[in-house]
Amino acid sequence: MTIRLSRRSFAAAGSLLPIACSQAGRSGLATAAAPSAAPLAVNPLVRQRADAQVFRHEDGWYYMTGSVPEYDRLVLRRSRTLAGLSTAEERVLWRHQARGPMSGFLWAPELHFVDGRWVMYFAAGPSGGGEDVFRIRTYAIVCDGADPMTGDWTVLGQFQAPWDSFNLDSTIFTHKGVRYFSWAQREAGIDTNSNVYIAPMKDALTLAAAPARLTVPTLDWEVRGFKVNEGSAFLVKNGQVFMTYSASATDARYCLGLLSIDENANLMDPRAWTKSQQPVFVTCRETSVYGPGHNSFTVDEQGRDILVYHGRDYEAIAGDPLFNPDRHTRIQRLYTDARGNPNFGVPVGNGPLPERFTPAVRRNVMLAHEGERLLIGNAPLPQTQFRSLSFEDGSVQLSPILKPGHRLVASAEGSVTLVAMDTSSVGPGADRFRRMAGPGGTVQFISQAFEGRALAHSSDKVRLAQATDAASTWLAD
Repeated sequence: MTIRLSRRSFAAAGSLLPIACSQAGRSGLATAAAPSAAPLAVNPLVRQRADAQVFRHEDGWYYMTGSVPEYDRLVLRRSRTLAGLSTAEERVLWRHQARGPMSGFLWAPELHFVDGRWVMYFAAGPSGGGEDVFRIRTYAIVCDGADPMTGDWTVLGQFQAPWDSFNLDSTIFTHKGVRYFSWAQREAGIDTNSNVYIAPMKDALTLAAAPARLTVPTLDWEVRGFKVNEGSAFLVKNGQVFMTYSASATDARYCLGLLSIDENANLMDPRAWTKSQQPVFVTCRETSVYGPGHNSFTVDEQGRDILVYHGRDYEAIAGDPLFNPDRHTRIQRLYTDARGNPNFGVPVGNGPLPERFTPAVRRNVMLAHEGERLLIGNAPLPQTQFRSLSFEDGSVQLSPILKPGHRLVASAEGSVTLVAMDTSSVGPGADRFRRMAGPGGTVQFISQAFEGRALAHSSDKVRLAQATDAASTWLAD
């Protein structure tokens, strides 16, 4: 008998419709010039690396690890820039053993600096087929030197979980001087594949107190395919502690949920946490990213929050989705809404990271679109994100992430519209602009077809104006 392996369950699940943010679209393929000193990151950041963790250490390096498609080794790369992770040399730190409890699949590694030592946590099970491969537990390896890229790594031991049951996706989070361990585990008496727990740490592998159960998959979007809450990640912002987690099966139904708590509250009190009743980050067909999840947080070179996650760029998967190799590491800006909560928007799709553009003299509105209509005003985050797609002559096209098959096109009378990429009636240079950096982080987009004129705002419309007009100056974010 052939057994289809899955880390979620021994049984296959019924097919359900994937979550989607709206109607279908295509992904952009061009690349864009960097607007700042740091090179511009392009998605996917690293192909075929799932369960992605990226963080910027105090030594100034960005470190990245993740699950490899073969699930047979633990890897690490680093770069001085986020973009540089795409091509950074990757070192194999450790390979699964020939026999025993760590001879099978290795999942979801995370690198942490614990009590002066580099430690990498990961989940592993035995090889050999049958049910044994699902005896997944959390282990750690430790580096003998100060440099995790050159030191020797050996097994530190097994995480002393509160129950001897399926557990994985461990992370460390320090808050107000207390170091916490958070992980996903199956608990006897609860009919789920995994729930998320938290507890203070005694040392790298031992808890200092009984755990608190923070979330159990009960909502409809948490139980699609499998009853899963896993992959916790923490962010402190605007007086709140936020915890993201992943839910449901690892196909297009995979998504992110969110818990929050006042930063001064007791993190070990599950009643003090508020759970979002809707997912905060889901499959988006317009941008062609499917099953976004298992995230981490970092900052870019300017200190702005960055969401790290994995996702596929197609929906149809042959066989078990866990063994499909194309869960790619992706990143994007994490914005904040008017109430100070993280605004995840939608997965932004393949290509250079998009930006938002605000008139320098009208900072309460921004460039946006509703369908194919351009406007200046307020709109949901995804409708305000545009890519600068660059060409060899130095010009750029501006393309909205929700309509990657369209770009801004100017006309002689000054109107600016969204036009499909494959439209042949566009005049030479009408869809091309020179992106010019100005003082205070401002930018202008000078028309290539209409000399001396630039993209500008006029009431609630986008038009061409003289490049000397203040209305043609934008702030990029």
